[in-house]
Amino acid sequence: MRLWSIHPVYLDQKGLVAVWREGLLARAVLEEKTRGYKNHPQLLRFKNSCDPLKFINMYIKSIYFESLKRGYKFDKSKVHDYESDRKLAVTYGQVEYEFHHLKNKLKSRSPSKFFELERIDPLDLKVNEIFYVVPGPVENWEKG
Repeated sequence: MRLWSIHPVYLDQKGLVAVWREGLLARAVLEEKTRGYKNHPQLLRFKNSCDPLKFINMYIKSIYFESLKRGYKFDKSKVHDYESDRKLAVTYGQVEYEFHHLKNKLKSRSPSKFFELERIDPLDLKVNEIFYVVPGPVENWEKG
């Protein structure tokens, strides 16, 4: 499971479809509707938030909006309309780690997207709208 902190605009088609499915799976885990993935490290930032379901639903909504911009037909009925002025913190080290991780995936899977991302300065990276960036290293829950 990979719930990207970086903005979904950076994901290729396969990446966006995958994060949509993984976001829905994460919600099912948080709703206790599945037995798998209960202790997955990617869920910790949601579990440790003041309202895990609100934040995962806002995350899913952000992925849905990116899908609309690309003309994809994700199922709107799976989007629960949550809003909040609050955001979750993510470290700059985590954002940078994810960006490099994504670029490594895209080298072979989507070379055109890889070259598009190669022109982006990591200091200018956008994050998913549910996050704000704080100084710090890669998050403790990150594998690898």
